[in-house]
Amino acid sequence: MKTILATLLLVFTFAGITQAQKFAYVDTEYILDNIPEYKDAQKKLDELSKAWQKEIEDKYAEIDKMYQSYQAEQILLTDEMKTKRENDIVEKEKAVKDIQKQRFGTDGELFKKRQELIKPLQDKVYNTVKEIADEGSYACMFDKAGTNMLYANSKYDKSDEVLAKMGYKK
Repeated sequence: MKTILATLLLVFTFAGITQAQKFAYVDTEYILDNIPEYKDAQKKLDELSKAWQKEIEDKYAEIDKMYQSYQAEQILLTDEMKTKRENDIVEKEKAVKDIQKQRFGTDGELFKKRQELIKPLQDKVYNTVKEIADEGSYACMFDKAGTNMLYANSKYDKSDEVLAKMGYKK
């Protein structure tokens, strides 16, 4: 009986605490889409990515030509010449894979460029959200863009307030 009373007391106490808390949410995707610097940075990253992708595709096309040429001439080549051509093709392919990893890998140039261009904007949004949460005494601020929020009442959406505080208009 004492255990049941203690459990009920704990539940009612927790329910009372949670009712006193204020919650709000923001949509960081919406916020970032309304920041011109973010769009510019994203455009630069897309252009850079396309250029690097084209460079890699061109190198693979060159390797493909080398392989087709090798296939056509294979009958006429000596074993030594075959081995040399095969090694050349393998080396070129390895070099292209290294370039691809260097550009697009987890710590590649694209990742570093994204960190350089976009991370400061994300940090600015985060700091502004934190300021608004502190000023509004919100216990929790959710990100609508990054969570599985099934329902969100728009009166608790603070995205426009974040944009306004950062000096941007929608």
